[in-house]
Amino acid sequence: MKTVLEKVINGKIIRIVQGDITERKVDAIVNAANSHLQHGGGVAGAIVRKGGMIIQEESNRIGFVPVGKAAITSAGSLPSKFVIHAVGPKMGEGDEDNKLKNAIWNSLKLASGKALKSISIPAISSGIFGFPKDRCAMILVNQAVEFLRKSPDTSLEIIEFCLFDEQTVKYFENELKKY
Repeated sequence: MKTVLEKVINGKIIRIVQGDITERKVDAIVNAANSHLQHGGGVAGAIVRKGGMIIQEESNRIGFVPVGKAAITSAGSLPSKFVIHAVGPKMGEGDEDNKLKNAIWNSLKLASGKALKSISIPAISSGIFGFPKDRCAMILVNQAVEFLRKSPDTSLEIIEFCLFDEQTVKYFENELKKY
């Protein structure tokens, strides 16, 4: 796990790390989820494999979550306390940029509403959902900065983007350098 870049915005930290989100010791990690909260592949599959079936069982009880919204479960045996399931858009479904903005905003709002201090977020929708990684980076970083600016009383002290591959890390790093 390596920290690539860290910036202070409104007295809070936005950080980019490269590594495995399931290993992050934060209050909540974000899962790039589908609306039915069926965690079979990608980040979602890894979270359930490492955290245990309790995450899938709690997700089943929640049921359906619309695109752009988020739900929260425990983190099972993961080092984090919670998993926030953010439902991002699939490319081609229409209005993808706004749906992704809503998914990240609602995740941050949910974490703040639970008085969490730290959150780690993957590149939502940029895997099997096909969202372009550069646009994903621009939207997620901009929304995180905007959230901290518009929510000075948020409990969140650290918003982290945990990314797996070098190319995605570069896109996020380039966006965060603008601040």
